[in-house]
Amino acid sequence: MEQLIHTFYTAFAKADWQTMANCYHEQIEFNDPVFVGLKGKEAAAMWRMLIERSKGQLKINFSNVEANEQTGKADWVAEYLFSATGRNVVNRIHAQFEFRDGKISRHTDHFDLHKWASQAMGWKGRLLGGTSFFRKKVQKTAAEALNHFLSKNI
Repeated sequence: MEQLIHTFYTAFAKADWQTMANCYHEQIEFNDPVFVGLKGKEAAAMWRMLIERSKGQLKINFSNVEANEQTGKADWVAEYLFSATGRNVVNRIHAQFEFRDGKISRHTDHFDLHKWASQAMGWKGRLLGGTSFFRKKVQKTAAEALNHFLSKNI
């Protein structure tokens, strides 16, 4: 399963959302501090949306890949311009995986939302990024953006 994780992040680094989607089980469940409870095609569409929005300005590095037949983990770093503000972001993420039928069936990314908000939104993110109000607002905005993307592309 380590090779599957390597395939996933190598594809991400190449902006190849289709290969990323092929690494996911059809009943994939994805969660992170921004995108919560994505299932099935929603998860693959999220990566496609993020890659397309990055307009070639996304740099992905990954390391510390470990896996057995049931679970895995990896660390990865995304460097990009946040499209809403044009600010540079370096987001350090720890990923956890569960596998079924030779594919990723659960993918959970952990990162510091407050730190991300500080980079992505400047002083407003530093001030509000650690609050539950901010987290809920970001999650709602992200869900609306993904729903809009799905309605136009899937």
